[in-house]
Amino acid sequence: MNHYEGKKAVIVGGTHGMGRAVVEALLAGGAQVMLTGSSPKNVEKARRELGERAQVMQSDVSLMTDIDAFGAYVAEQFGEVDLVHFNAGIAMLEPFTEVTESSYDKTFDINTKGAFFTVQRLAPLIREGGSIVFASSVAEEGGTPGMSVYGASKAALRSLASGFAAELLPRGIRVNVVSPGFIQTPTMGVAGILESERAAFEELGDQITPMKRHGSPEEVAKAVLFLAFEATFTTGAKLAIDGGLGQGLSVQ
Repeated sequence: MNHYEGKKAVIVGGTHGMGRAVVEALLAGGAQVMLTGSSPKNVEKARRELGERAQVMQSDVSLMTDIDAFGAYVAEQFGEVDLVHFNAGIAMLEPFTEVTESSYDKTFDINTKGAFFTVQRLAPLIREGGSIVFASSVAEEGGTPGMSVYGASKAALRSLASGFAAELLPRGIRVNVVSPGFIQTPTMGVAGILESERAAFEELGDQITPMKRHGSPEEVAKAVLFLAFEATFTTGAKLAIDGGLGQGLSVQ
C-alpha cells in the first residue's frame, strides 16, 4: 500500500543498516527518497541496488562544505520535504584513557555538530507540519565502558532534538528521537573493530538485553516512520527500541 505517496524524505546516513531499512520502507510506501552516505563504496553500492528508485548522494556530515552542497541539492531536486531523518553516526570503542583529541573531535563532528548543522540547513525546506527524526542510542544514558565519548555525543544529540522541537513549534514541525539498543547491522554500529570483537559485542548484546535478542533494522524503521508520520501529537519525545535494555528491567 502506498502509505507515503506524495511524500518526500531525506535520509542522512541511509546507504546501509538502519538508515537503509528506513529508505526501503519509504520506497515501498510510495515516497520519493534522497539518501546520503560518506563512504564512496557504500554510496556506489546503494546506487547500484536502488537504481532509479532513489537519489543517492555522497556527503560527509563532518564537513560544512558538504552540508551546504547537500542542502542546495535538496532544494534544487525536491524543493520542499516532509521528513528529514538523521541517522549518520560513528562509534569507537575506546577506554577513556586512550581517547585522543582526534577521535574525540571525529565523534562529535559527526554525531553532534553534523546533526546540528544538517538540520539547520535543511529545516527551511521542511514543509509546515513535517517531521525530523534523529537516531540516538541507548548509550545516551548511563555509562558503558569504552563508550564515554560516544554516549556523550548522543546525549548532546538528544538535547539538541529537544531544542529543535521547541524552536520549530511555530511551523508545526515535530522533532523526535529513536533510541536503539543492540541492532543487527553489518558493523553493529561500531567502527574499525575486528570480526572477533564484533562477535563478542554481539554476544554481549544478547546477554544484557532483557528480551535476549538483537533488534532488526526493520524494527527501527517502523519506529522512525511511526514518529515521522503517525505520531501527530508527539514532539520532543524519545522512543526506545532496545528490547528493554535502557528501561531498568530485571533480567532473570
